[in-house]
Amino acid sequence: MEKVIFLDRDGVINYDSPDYVKNWDEFRFLPGSLEALAALTAAGYTLILITNQAGVGRGIIPAEVLDDMHRRLRQAVAEHGGRIFDIFHCPHHPDDNCGCRKPAPGMILRAAARHRIDAAGAVMIGDNAKDISCGQRAGCGATILVRTGNGAKAQEELAAQAIQPTAVADDLMEAANMILSGTVAVQS
Repeated sequence: MEKVIFLDRDGVINYDSPDYVKNWDEFRFLPGSLEALAALTAAGYTLILITNQAGVGRGIIPAEVLDDMHRRLRQAVAEHGGRIFDIFHCPHHPDDNCGCRKPAPGMILRAAARHRIDAAGAVMIGDNAKDISCGQRAGCGATILVRTGNGAKAQEELAAQAIQPTAVADDLMEAANMILSGTVAVQS
């Protein structure tokens, strides 16, 4: 599978919340995110969500409610001309020390194995230092930090850890434009 983009959810596609996005009524798309997903889909990119959802492990979000949110997310994206090919989420509590919670690369590695993806040809887009670290640890060919969500804080964290994303974008639309224009290129 070629032309793959892994995306974080909260803070990239929709507004994040310190209290978790607990149901569809609290889910709000960031400006331009639906259009960005549609543009990437139209250009032949396969979009896969990679999202930590500790609210499940903390007992705040029932698994079936998360599944419903993701079903509705996919539907809304499709109604705007985009397609979320697959969704991987880590439901674990941060103290569980699982291999799937970002910055661990487990979700990307699982997606790569399931769909025969060469991560070296993929891009990871996120708003958090954990997203960028996850993409790099999984061997993604490029990582893009978006400034929406936790992006400003993430830039400081990454600098402190001497981790450099391939590019920094104001939002998902700018990240999409970087990919579509070839400003951010990966091997294919």
